[in-house]
Amino acid sequence: MVPFQALQMVGHTVHAVCPGKKAGEVIRTAIHDFEGDQTYSEKRGHNFTLNASFDEVKAGDYDALVIPGGRAPEYIRLNTKVLEIVRHFAEANKPIAAVCHGAQVLAAAGVLKGRGCNCYPAVGPDVTCAGGVFVEVPIDQAHVDGNLVTAPAWPAHPVWLAKFLAVLGTRIEP
Repeated sequence: MVPFQALQMVGHTVHAVCPGKKAGEVIRTAIHDFEGDQTYSEKRGHNFTLNASFDEVKAGDYDALVIPGGRAPEYIRLNTKVLEIVRHFAEANKPIAAVCHGAQVLAAAGVLKGRGCNCYPAVGPDVTCAGGVFVEVPIDQAHVDGNLVTAPAWPAHPVWLAKFLAVLGTRIEP
């Protein structure tokens, strides 16, 4: 939700889609937090209304792609059309942003070979196995490799989004 809202706030048209869902349908989000355990905890998040239909997405109509984190990537990486969309953006050198577990989708699409990528640390082996270079950054920072902007988790949202806006060429003026 945060990238969706932030990109709209600065004037971008953003379509939020989910495989098998249509505009107006609601998906449930999850909130991951870091509470001192060996990994993150998960809590029920907000209901989020999609504003576009997945089946109608044509990758060529879009300028950039944001891949969410959390548990969604584990499932959406199994969808052939999702992987085709990701490959389109990578091959066309269009801006791609991925946070947290979003790198699982990049790895499944086969677009990380030789690319520097950050993600939630437990996903680092997926990046490496896909031929990418896992780049460690603090949890509140992001990494840029050309058109690819990646970050480890939600604490990086401010930096990750700022770097993504720079790659997009978005200017924010007072």
